[in-house]
Amino acid sequence: MDQGANGGPNLSERAYRALREMAANYSFRPGERLNEVKLAQALSLSRTPLREALHRLASEGLIVPTGGHGFLARPLDARQVHDLYEARLALETAIVSLACTRVTPDWRASVGAYLDRSAEAHDTAPTEELVRLDEGFHELLAEASGNDELLRMLRNINARIHFFRWVDMRGRRDGTQAEHRALAEAVCAGDAARAAEIARAHIARRLDQIMSVVGEGYALLSSGDGPKAEAGIDMNRPGKATE
Repeated sequence: MDQGANGGPNLSERAYRALREMAANYSFRPGERLNEVKLAQALSLSRTPLREALHRLASEGLIVPTGGHGFLARPLDARQVHDLYEARLALETAIVSLACTRVTPDWRASVGAYLDRSAEAHDTAPTEELVRLDEGFHELLAEASGNDELLRMLRNINARIHFFRWVDMRGRRDGTQAEHRALAEAVCAGDAARAAEIARAHIARRLDQIMSVVGEGYALLSSGDGPKAEAGIDMNRPGKATE
């Protein structure tokens, strides 16, 4: 139950989750100033929990604080996207190497079931669901590492490249499942060199294509064909946010 009319962890968390979804999907136009009054109305919240959520998102790089007291939507910056994928390459290579030394029988069973579910969804699921499954697999690898900080770092990067993953996934349903299964098999076997090699090749291919993905992302946002946020917020209907 939400705690209080002016704040409380549940209210702030609700605002955070809704706004994070919008920011990850570029539902705010790149570089636009966020209207806190309209956001508070759309989320049926006071300004206090809203600002707590906005400050949290700014600390994660999903929105940009201004020199004053406001916030801007993050820019669509090709160099920053390249840097994020480069960071992901280094991070996930380290993650799978560590996971190989800590993998458990329970994890082996859970990753197999996860890959089976992903394969079933592969041909018919909407792109957004495929992206979530893709992110979930890589976060499952981070969980196998047993290092909560590595998992936290990966989740932050995943949120910041979510839109570009969506753009990329629209044109490539083939190949990903086989690469994921090969990577999982290497981790389950404790083969750190093989796992790192597969992870590096898997992510490096995305990195090589990132400029074309960013260009396509620009075009999709300009035409209004980007992914739809699942936050349940209609900025034109104050107070109608979905719980």
